[in-house]
Amino acid sequence: GRGRGRGRGRGRGPVVVHRGGNSAGAAPADAAVARAAHAAEGDGAGSAAADGGRRGTASKGTKRAPAEKAPETSEETPQPKDAGAAATATTAGGPKKRRKGKGGQRATAASEDGASEDSIMDCVVKIYATHTEPNYSLPWSKIRQYSSTSSGFIIDSQASGSSSGRLVLTNAHSVEHATQVKVKLRDHDEKFLAQVVCIANECDLALLSVSDSEFWSDPSRKVRLGSLPRLQDSVIVVGYPIGGDSLSVTSGVVSRIEVTAYAHGASKLLTAQIDAAINSGNSGGPVFSSDGECVGVAFQSLKSDESENIGYIIPTPVVNHFIRDYEKNKTFTGFPTLGLEWQKMENPMMRASYGMKPEQKGVRVVRVQPTMPASKFLKEDDVVLALDKTPVSNDGTVSFRPGERIAFSHVLTQKYVGEKVEVKVLQAGAIKTFQIPLVRPIRLIPDHVPGEPSYLIVAGIVFTITSAPYLKSEYGKDWDYDAPVKLLDRYLHHHVASSGEQVVVIGQVLAADINVGYEDMTSTQVKTFNRQPFNNLKELVKLINESKDDFLRFDCEYGKTVVLERKQAHEATADILKTHGIAHDRSADLRT
Repeated sequence: GRGRGRGRGRGRGPVVVHRGGNSAGAAPADAAVARAAHAAEGDGAGSAAADGGRRGTASKGTKRAPAEKAPETSEETPQPKDAGAAATATTAGGPKKRRKGKGGQRATAASEDGASEDSIMDCVVKIYATHTEPNYSLPWSKIRQYSSTSSGFIIDSQASGSSSGRLVLTNAHSVEHATQVKVKLRDHDEKFLAQVVCIANECDLALLSVSDSEFWSDPSRKVRLGSLPRLQDSVIVVGYPIGGDSLSVTSGVVSRIEVTAYAHGASKLLTAQIDAAINSGNSGGPVFSSDGECVGVAFQSLKSDESENIGYIIPTPVVNHFIRDYEKNKTFTGFPTLGLEWQKMENPMMRASYGMKPEQKGVRVVRVQPTMPASKFLKEDDVVLALDKTPVSNDGTVSFRPGERIAFSHVLTQKYVGEKVEVKVLQAGAIKTFQIPLVRPIRLIPDHVPGEPSYLIVAGIVFTITSAPYLKSEYGKDWDYDAPVKLLDRYLHHHVASSGEQVVVIGQVLAADINVGYEDMTSTQVKTFNRQPFNNLKELVKLINESKDDFLRFDCEYGKTVVLERKQAHEATADILKTHGIAHDRSADLRT
């Protein structure tokens, strides 16, 4: 049941997300987060693609910038910007004059009112985080806490909730599962306690607030966001990477702009590639243009024997989307999607078979997720011709800027959850136009689990929910190779068929006399209880609680079955919990 569940991309190293650094005993940074999968909707790299962000095609090709050992390093994360955003941002000191640099020479910015680039650097902070992550293999416990450092910077925000009107922007992976966060200004020796007010794993961004007014004492200490950079624009990366404690600056140019897999978030969003060094600890730090405008947030880099100096930033269109979403909703609602898989139509005979005219272009609908609003409008074998009157090409791209094309998913991710998109399709030979509501994607096997993992223990058999963190906990950084093939297939190719659907598995078996013979059934999906199907773990708990049968029967994947005598199972559970020092037989969410 285990094996190479999917092929890895060739010729590319792992995309590394830099978390600043793990202290002794810390969990290592994910070395294989951007795993090979069908491309996200609008990605021309795959023939069948689930939009909304399955793992990208850069398998083992891009990693999050790894966390540095505290307190020497910090994280990095880029931010993408909307192609149409106006370049009106200025630094805290006022509008900047542009000084053109040559090659990799660092560009400098000086303001008209005399403020030097030091005023920009003073907006960059070092972030110290202590992380306590859930133990997904032993879901009633936590793993050993560890510390990391990363970078961040101060921005204006209408939703700050404080008199300063400002917040600190950083990467989500910098503060995920953080129990304590502290920030330090460049010219201060004191660390200030901070609180995570919003975290968005999809786009790897987070917002922090600081209650101490001294931190905000300088009203000019803030970064304004600029526009999406163009190819060959000079940029500088500012942050606190490994190699020292003080602020570090590296320079380079923008070398590519496209929709790419985000290693931490497992989504496919707009990304800018640069050749400036992005190292462990740069995560969350700003990337400035030669005008002194922030054009993105450093967040991951490509590590490979065949590549050098390939770093990625989150451009400002993505950053602005995240910030505006939070300001409007006081939470992160996500980047919307249609929820379809598609296929390129580059073959002329294929287009002819669908009755397409020579001038018509588009992509074929392979499947629509049944829980998505689009399922009421789109059908298999429809041909998507345009989105919001933007023509879709046979390779799944749309026109972006002069001389540039980009995956059509970018048209969708510029919108907000709840908005509609106009979809023009060729359906059964007729051209139709629909106004389809956009919603946040829901994955059958999620990439992130909010809160604590759910579990249920019956006679030492631990039932839990399958997620990417669970698979990684069980099978290590190469879980996309070593996990059971059927679970990988569900992760990659299956969609939620009904609201609340989960993949419930036997996580492990706590050895006891009552469960002899079931020890090897770990990571096996449970399909029915006493021959009754269930939708999720909560429904399974209800069925067990209400059962009056003499035996508890769990039918699992691969035709395997677990049978327990009901009364003996309940009696044995208490002794097994005591033996293993487990306080409850189920997680808090299942005790209500």
